[in-house]
Amino acid sequence: MARDPIPTWFFAVVVVRESDRYLLVHEAKHEQLWYLPAGRVEPGETLSAAAVRETLEETGVPVRLTGLIRVEHTASLRGARVRVIYLAEPTAATPPKTVPDQESLGAEWVRPGDLGAYPLRGDEVRELIEYLEAGGAVYPADLIQPEGMPFRPGG
Repeated sequence: MARDPIPTWFFAVVVVRESDRYLLVHEAKHEQLWYLPAGRVEPGETLSAAAVRETLEETGVPVRLTGLIRVEHTASLRGARVRVIYLAEPTAATPPKTVPDQESLGAEWVRPGDLGAYPLRGDEVRELIEYLEAGGAVYPADLIQPEGMPFRPGG
């Protein structure tokens, strides 16, 4: 019996940490609130490539993924949504962008104690930062692999 495909949207969310600071995006959408670098995965793009691309587009800061915090899957009758939340670090001392464009209004490094000064898009930003500050588990970023990759110890 043939089955209809399930429409599924994939998103990458990135928590960029440098020492005791986290990179936030001043969003051009979503009521111009502050959030983490994030966006939808493009056709043919891997989740990790989308995470790196979205972070660079929205913040101007090049990053390297250092871990995987969580994978979320939400099913509904209309389709499904998958979000992968990565941990990353900057690969250069590039300052966050300050000139607005279609991707964002800018970005800033923020310390956890200063989050109250930023109107955040929900509690998730604070919760993720508190989770990391408390030593929450972070898994290897390469836990997500293309289908058919050989199984090898250590990646």
